[in-house]
Formats: sequence, structure tokens, C-alpha cells
Amino acid sequence: MPGSSFQESGATVFNDRIHLTRHDGVLTLTLNRPHVKNALDADGWTGLGDALETVSADPDARVLVITGAAGDFCSGTDLAGQKDEHPTVRLRRLNRAASALHELTIPVIARVDGVAVGAGWNIALCCDFVVASSTARFGQIFARRGLSLDFGGSWLLPRLVGLHTAKRLALLAEIIDAGEATRLGLVTWVKPPEELDEFITELAQRLCAGPPVALAQSKSLLNANSVGSFRSALEAEGRAQVINLATADATAAREAFLTRTEPVFTGRWIPQ
Repeated sequence: MPGSSFQESGATVFNDRIHLTRHDGVLTLTLNRPHVKNALDADGWTGLGDALETVSADPDARVLVITGAAGDFCSGTDLAGQKDEHPTVRLRRLNRAASALHELTIPVIARVDGVAVGAGWNIALCCDFVVASSTARFGQIFARRGLSLDFGGSWLLPRLVGLHTAKRLALLAEIIDAGEATRLGLVTWVKPPEELDEFITELAQRLCAGPPVALAQSKSLLNANSVGSFRSALEAEGRAQVINLATADATAAREAFLTRTEPVFTGRWIPQ
């Protein structure tokens, strides 16, 4: 089983390319190929999919942070390290990881330093929050390699920045800085390099202290209803609230409001 040692040891390594560690309910996934700015080869994409599926199956996971080793986030796919296999096999491997990341129910934070380009940038865009160093650089560089968008970029970009700006980024393959990425709505916060880790630690702790079931419901609603009708959104919201009201968190929040105290959220289901 991928990551079967994770529950026992608190940390595991997937193919030496993907490291997964835990601190309480916060998991950190590190892309670990620093000699190529953390570009992922075939085993790297397989390891990423394995790690994300391990996180998805972990009942104690509350937040995931994705980062890269040695000062870079990810430079996409390692084109020099590809196996001799049909391109559809490669894309299935990549798409498995992309789907696993997009479908995670817990909040996911991308910690971006250095370069985040190609599929590497789209890994970050699949996350719920992108916290970037002021020195980070971003680019949809596929066109420079004679390729088109992958890892969900064609779905993510138009929804985040609109069709025309998405075409600008994809067709011109520009490299932009953290400030420009923030102005376009592709980065949530920019921090000086020396403040990046402290900010992400505080953000992860805030999310970890939140009601896990309610956060998962809100994330699912926002992802699904960004492309649905208003009526379908209302119906989905109603179903989600029924789920929330069946947890101890809703009761704890109500009691804390009445007593002017801080609630402790557990995600525990109230037996019927």
C-alpha cells in the first residue's frame, strides 16, 4: 500500500522524490528533486499520486502544505527524464495526481518559492491557497516546449483570471513575478522570504482549528458551484448544511457563541 508506513512513523518517502511529513493535523508534502528545480519524472508523478491518495485516506489529516525542496517549488515535468512509453501512459500518470489533488477535501496550501512553471504552477493553482515568496516566478511555459497546457491548467486558468488573460499566459508563455501573479488573482498572499514559513504555519494552524466537516463542505460547494447554476448552488448548500448540523461542531459553535468562549472543533458525528 502506498504510504503504509505513514501512520506508523509519522513520515514517509515516495520513490525518494516525494516526502510526506506530519506535525499534528498538518501534513507537509515536499517535492524533492532539487537538482532539476523539483521537476518530476515518471516516478515523481507516481509518487505524488501515491502521496495524495495517502493524505486523502488519512482520517487525522486536517491541512496539507505542498512545497518544494531547496528554494524552488516545481519546474514541471522533467522532459529529460521521461521513460520510453506512449504519451498517453505519461498523461494518465499525471492526470491521476491532478485529480487526487483537486479532489482532496481538506484545505491545501501551496508554499511557493523560486520557480513554479508549467505543471508545477498548475500544482499550485490546484491548491486552495497560494502563499508565495516575493522572489517567486511563475509561467505557463508549455508553448516554449511545443506543448499545450496540462495538469488541469486549461480548466483552472479561465476560471481564475478569465478567458483573455488565460490565453495571454498560455499562448505567450510569459514568466511573471509574484506581484503580477497576485494582481491577476493567482496568488493569495506574497511574503518576504524570511516571513514565508511563519505565515504559513499560522495559516495552517488557523485552518487546522476550524470545523473540518464544514470546511470540507464549503470547499466542495465552491469548487462545484463556480460553474453551476444559482438554483443548483442553493440545493447543494442545503444538503451541505444538513451534513454540518449532524456534527458536534455546530453544537459546539452555538454553545461557544452563547457563552462567549472559543469552540473546539473535532468533526465528530452526532449519533442518531
